[in-house]
This record gives sequence, C-alpha cells and structure tokens, in this order.
Amino acid sequence: MANSAEARLDRLVPSCPGWEVADLIWHVGTVQAFWGMTASGSITGPDAWREPDRPQRRDLVAWFRDGVDLTANILGGLDPDTPAWTWGRRKTVGFIQRRVAQETVVHCWDALTAVGCQEPVEQELAVDGVDEFLDEVLPNLSHDLGGHAQTISLRTSDSADEWTVRVGEGSYHLTRFATKATEADAAVIASASELLLLLWGRRDVNQVAVEGELAALKRFLARTAFDL
Repeated sequence: MANSAEARLDRLVPSCPGWEVADLIWHVGTVQAFWGMTASGSITGPDAWREPDRPQRRDLVAWFRDGVDLTANILGGLDPDTPAWTWGRRKTVGFIQRRVAQETVVHCWDALTAVGCQEPVEQELAVDGVDEFLDEVLPNLSHDLGGHAQTISLRTSDSADEWTVRVGEGSYHLTRFATKATEADAAVIASASELLLLLWGRRDVNQVAVEGELAALKRFLARTAFDL
C-alpha cells in the first residue's frame, strides 16, 4: 500500500469519494494505531483514544510505514485469546488481528485502484473477509435490521465457501452453507474477492452474477452500507 502511495498522494480514490490517496494512508495509519494500542492495553477503547497530529504530506508515507511495522509487531506478539476491547461480540485480540487485516486489505485494494492497478484481493483473505463481514460487521454495525427480511445466498466461484444470511424483522441469522436457490430471495455467485468488494460497496450488483430477486439483494446491501 505504501509503495502504491509513494509520489501519488494526490490521486483521487474512486472507491472512497472525496479522498485522495494521502487521506487513505492517513486513515489506515490511524486505524492501525488505535487497534495496536487497544490490543496492547495502552488504551481501553475509543474514549481513551487521542488521534495523533497528521504528518506533513512529505512525511506521510514514512510515518505510515513506521506505524505498520509497529502495529504488526504488537499484534504478532500477542495471544489471540488475550482479552481486549472491541466493538464485536468477540472481546479478544484475535478479533483485532482479523479486523486490522481486513481493514488494511480492502483499503490496499482502494489504493491500488486509485493508481490504476486492478488486482483482486487474495483469495484466502477475501474468504475470511466475507465471513467476518457477515458474522461480525453486519450484526454489530447495521442500524437497519427492521422491516421485511431478505434471505441472501453467497457462493464463491473460486473455492467451496458459501453462506446464507437472513436479515430483517429485527433479527439476523447466518449459516455457512448456501440454501437452495428457490429458498433464497437472491443468490450471488462470484469470486471471493468480488463478494468481499460487493459487501463493502466496491462493486455494483450489475458486476456479479445474481439469481433471484435483484431488488432483494439491493435491499440487503442497503442494510450493509457501512463506511470503511
């Protein structure tokens, strides 16, 4: 990500409207710093967090590189079962390790796209990202679980992974297998990378294969319109 940003900090980031690459680097760097300090116990959560001063543009990439190394060393040296503050159901360092990896990989895709490089998210990371999104992000961050429910099936075309999620009427339910197409309101079949990008608003429904009700999929995705 830092390599992509070098000498290109003024490039616009199409997937993050209003941001330049410099803003993306700053955002990821501060997110990693927050989670690193939270995992290590230096702070106890958002109330204790104080955002650092933003470096001058000429110093931004070097600051980012140093921060990545520091956060990687902190998270790599901790047991995943260590208790820690998180916004998820899992209050452990393992949640943080996974969240930092997923935040970084999606924004790395943003940065590469901004400089004209179209690369998919690595398959194993993408599969884990879809799983994290459906199991942690959606139920914990969605402010829209009410109204008519949708049952959506997601299947990877490049692995054996599949999920069915039902959201609505005030509840949420995830199973890690695909229901029959006739039992889901909509089914999406795509590579793990494309599924992850779809869930994080980086792909449009017209860019993936959809079986069933397109309107149901769009309603589901409206429930998952989070900023990242």
